[in-house]
Amino acid sequence: MSKEIVERIDSQQLADALSTRYLSYAVSTIVSRALPDVRDGLKPVHRRILYSMLRQKLSPSAAFRKCATVVGDVLGHYHPHGDSSVYDAMVRLAQDFSVRYPLIDGQGNFGNIDGDPQAAYRYTESKMTDAAMLIMEGIDEDSVDMMPNFDGTTVEPVVMPGAFPNLLANGGMGIAVGMATNIPTHNVAEVCDALCLVVDKPDATTAQIMRKMVGPDFPTGGVLIDDFETIVKNYESGKGAFRIRAKYEIEELERGGYQVVITEIPYGIIKSKMVEQIGEMIDAKKLPLVDDISDESTTDVRIVITPKSRNIPVDKMMAHLFAMTDLEYKFNMNFNVIDSNGAPRVMGIRDVLCEFIAHQKNVLLRRTKWRLVNIDKRLEILGGLLIVYLNLDRVIEIIRTEDDPKAVLMDEFKLTEIQVESILNTRLRALRKLEEMEIKREDKNLREERKQLIALLGDEEIQNNQIKAWFADIKKQYDKKTALGRRRTTWAAQTEEIVVNTDDFIEKEPLTIILSTMGWIRAAKGHMDLNSLDLKFKEGDELQFAFHAMSNDKINLFGSSGRMFTLAANELPSARGFGESVRMMADIGAEENIVCAFVLDTNAKYLVVSRHGNGFIVAGENCVAQTRTGKQIMNVDDKNMATFCVRTDGDTVAMSGSNDKLLIFPAAEIPEMIRGKGVILQKYNAERTYVLDVMFFNAADGFGWTTGRGTTKLDDWKPWFGKRASQGHTIPVGFPRSGKFGK
Repeated sequence: MSKEIVERIDSQQLADALSTRYLSYAVSTIVSRALPDVRDGLKPVHRRILYSMLRQKLSPSAAFRKCATVVGDVLGHYHPHGDSSVYDAMVRLAQDFSVRYPLIDGQGNFGNIDGDPQAAYRYTESKMTDAAMLIMEGIDEDSVDMMPNFDGTTVEPVVMPGAFPNLLANGGMGIAVGMATNIPTHNVAEVCDALCLVVDKPDATTAQIMRKMVGPDFPTGGVLIDDFETIVKNYESGKGAFRIRAKYEIEELERGGYQVVITEIPYGIIKSKMVEQIGEMIDAKKLPLVDDISDESTTDVRIVITPKSRNIPVDKMMAHLFAMTDLEYKFNMNFNVIDSNGAPRVMGIRDVLCEFIAHQKNVLLRRTKWRLVNIDKRLEILGGLLIVYLNLDRVIEIIRTEDDPKAVLMDEFKLTEIQVESILNTRLRALRKLEEMEIKREDKNLREERKQLIALLGDEEIQNNQIKAWFADIKKQYDKKTALGRRRTTWAAQTEEIVVNTDDFIEKEPLTIILSTMGWIRAAKGHMDLNSLDLKFKEGDELQFAFHAMSNDKINLFGSSGRMFTLAANELPSARGFGESVRMMADIGAEENIVCAFVLDTNAKYLVVSRHGNGFIVAGENCVAQTRTGKQIMNVDDKNMATFCVRTDGDTVAMSGSNDKLLIFPAAEIPEMIRGKGVILQKYNAERTYVLDVMFFNAADGFGWTTGRGTTKLDDWKPWFGKRASQGHTIPVGFPRSGKFGK
């Protein structure tokens, strides 16, 4: 028995087995869960929720029903996943700050823009909106294919038929395996105009389309500040970013003061977190132009921002807030959808519109054929009823006396089986209602309708007109003059950015910057005497750098990794304690040493030097680090780390090395670079020799060094003068043993 089992085992490489199974999982996630269909803009869970509500007759005119009922029905019949996934999807369809045109009308706590969660589904109630009904319009007229549900007990639609352009109207987001989608919401009236344009002109350019629908229309409003060319480029490719800013008003206060009131925030931003973020930045002195922020919102957004001073220009304060906070947000659009062939792909706006129009044509044709079949059945029945009316007494006699009235009626009056069944199923009380004129009138109307439907099937122009009529009806229902249909996101062409130098608004006061060997930094008020500092440090720690600065200065730290780190002097901790570790303020490695700390002058130039004598000059404006990770200036390795950063304040350079040699050469021989390893400044023969000190001086002033005993000047320093990259000569008599120039 065991031998038979062994023989049935199929040998397979683990990599092949994993790749096959992971691919199956990826396809299932992409198609069946994460990405919306381009035809109805719905993911499977949304489609199943709406279909379940339709079957439960939860129309807009119906009474509200518990969400628990809907969730249970969806789980039991269509969506064999967790209840939270169904309810979360259901809640989002009801949130007017998440979707532009809610598909579900919710009653109860469905969350809010502050990020507060919804109530449990046993407490909330729901029914469908008119938009949801439009999406499913004609679903019972064989307009779309139906497929078996997960257990084969019922069926569900493959896609919804409705003419409501839900993909563009309500957008969508999702993360699949190896891909994601993020589609903005749009104004339905504008989308309908664009659809009519593409129906009439299938080869319309993206620019022509975007003149009909100028970018997104978000539920939370805001201001779109990109130029038209950028919008066209993004929609042409289906990928791109939009800059959305909060909308604000200025309220005048007494004595010439003012306050800014935010009335609309960017889409997708949680209001409470944004207010908290700005408040923390104010406390951390990262927003020097702002004094306070308060949230006075009720059902409408009202966030009040108070400036530091009434003299601060409002445009500069807002420009700084837009640059530093979520009041300006970049929406990254990605039109990654499931196309009509069931394949995921990124589509441009014209392809999206064309796919939707093609789907509507297919729905129109299927509904027309379904209607034709039903008209033919009715005409056949009407023909039989007319015979009954003309021969009513004889028909009644046959039914009363004959054992098989069906066969007799078919034989005597040449009726079909369908006609006879209809006659036999007619109640006696209905016979008196049969009137020849009514039958003939209905027959005439149906034949006229049949003629029109046949003409529609054979004429593409009629089909296009019918589709445009659908779009026109939707546009009329969601006209821009209505509360729901009005455009919320305004568009303002991008203007020249306002450059804000916050240093101009920082109160200038003298500081003394103190940095210890273990990397603890603090700023004492006033310019202290650097020669008589009486400071306390943690055990095992001591002073490394101390220098004067102003509160609006930038403090640069040069690390042994060759990176520059920039800190704002006004944001440094006070000197009341030991300060804070610079490694909490910047991403400086635990093994990385700070070799230099100084007040950055963007107009100056600096010489950076590595351990074994390489170096170059870098401009101060290129030493500003914009992020915590710093800015790589010098390329180094473990054996040749960065050791010096010296301001170039002279025309001559002096270098001393551990080989007891001194070299003096012109500063003009050192190249200026933005980043690199540099050139050889002083040559060393052994790896164990290294630079001890570097100094700039003016040749006209002479060369010397400073010790505790005073300054020593060399009468003749020409013997040590040479070319860059030479070794130099043995240090002069009396030169400090430390090799330091004593600057």
